[in-house]
Amino acid sequence: MKPTLVLLAAGIGSRFGGLKQIEPVGLSGESIIDFSIFDALHTGFGKVVFVIRKEIEDDFRKHVVSRMGDRIDYRFAYQDLEDIPAGFTVPEGRKKPWGTAHAVLCAESRVDTCFAVLNCDDFYGRESFKILSAFLSSLPPESQQGALVGFPLVKTLSDYGTVSRAECITDKKDNLTDIRELTKVQKQGNIVTAREPGREDEIELSPDITVSMNMFGFTPEIFHLIQKEFAMFLKESGDQPASEFYIPSALDVLIKKNEMSMSVLPTKSAWFGMTYKEDLPMVKKSIRDLIESGMYPENLWD
Repeated sequence: MKPTLVLLAAGIGSRFGGLKQIEPVGLSGESIIDFSIFDALHTGFGKVVFVIRKEIEDDFRKHVVSRMGDRIDYRFAYQDLEDIPAGFTVPEGRKKPWGTAHAVLCAESRVDTCFAVLNCDDFYGRESFKILSAFLSSLPPESQQGALVGFPLVKTLSDYGTVSRAECITDKKDNLTDIRELTKVQKQGNIVTAREPGREDEIELSPDITVSMNMFGFTPEIFHLIQKEFAMFLKESGDQPASEFYIPSALDVLIKKNEMSMSVLPTKSAWFGMTYKEDLPMVKKSIRDLIESGMYPENLWD
């Protein structure tokens, strides 16, 4: 069976200042999510699952799904704050979603094949989809092996503010052994600096280290593994109004428990995204350049 594409689109986008999931960037009004689906369909993926908040479904149908017509087999999955294990409650005043790993759990009922997970507002490039599709197509559904597509850090930075990244540390066979969370990552001249959680001092980073940009490949086995870790997260941090359950953090725990393994698949594709509103002109120019190079038509769905 063809692998499924799971697109995480439930974020609020507070730093961007709007619904960046459907922000037009293409010459015919396409959003980045259109280009991800287009690349996925051209590299062997089948069904698409949109993980969204229920309140933005109408916007998604109007600005994304209607444009594609019957070209895709799609489903919606809804990330809901109340969708948590029995025995836990949502803290008073919490509005922020539970995070990307929780979003993956919300897609479980819509996924019955090996699947890719990625952010809807990041552009990953055709080669990245091709690499991940080939990997997923080789896996048996019961495997506890997964993968992430790794990008050079220097290609993932914003000119308009700091970002958070997850450094991928691997063994000699490119298997992930550790994930180092990095915050306040920024380029200052020819130097890249960051902070580690819980520390105030800056550290200098090699611009060529490999980082995860939330482009993962899993089998359906991942769901019950993450579910256990989500319960532990809620027990330890669920009473904090802004705490989030991230995919890299969950994977780091599972790898250290030897409950799953992750291959790091390097890509040469260009990555770009919209963390800040100021990133928008750069994204539009990058898309235009790719269209002019012949990689994409002027209208993806014409």
